[in-house]
Amino acid sequence: MINNEAFTKRLKEVIDYYGETASSFAEIIGVQRSSISHILSGRNKPSLEFVLKMIDSYPEVELYWLLNGKGK
Repeated sequence: MINNEAFTKRLKEVIDYYGETASSFAEIIGVQRSSISHILSGRNKPSLEFVLKMIDSYPEVELYWLLNGKGK
């Protein structure tokens, strides 16, 4: 199971690393701005579809790191 707080922290790291805002990040991966907002606030957990869109848009982000915090 994904630790939601830890996932949120890694999501923020990815957004910051690429110099994006939550709005621009949402547009790049093809989700609504509210989806990002709800995940960042802890209201919602990321869906599999959300994670796959992220990995598809940013293939250099390792899936295992994103989900578990292990690796690069």
